[in-house]
Amino acid sequence: MKTSFFLFVLLFFLDPAKNAFFDEKCSKLNGRCTGYCLKNEELTSLCRKSLKCCVTVQPCERSKGNDSAT
Repeated sequence: MKTSFFLFVLLFFLDPAKNAFFDEKCSKLNGRCTGYCLKNEELTSLCRKSLKCCVTVQPCERSKGNDSAT
């Protein structure tokens, strides 16, 4: 009984530290934790409580010096 209580307490206090790790990882990627990603966002990782880390996708642009099509 003491062993199971000890394990419960140990896992209970480790859970918030694990969740903070995922949120910190998302913020380093300049993302945001949300329930779903928008059309112009990409899922990069997971956050706490089944949230998704979404990062805005930057569109590819043509460089002005390489206009071989015109």
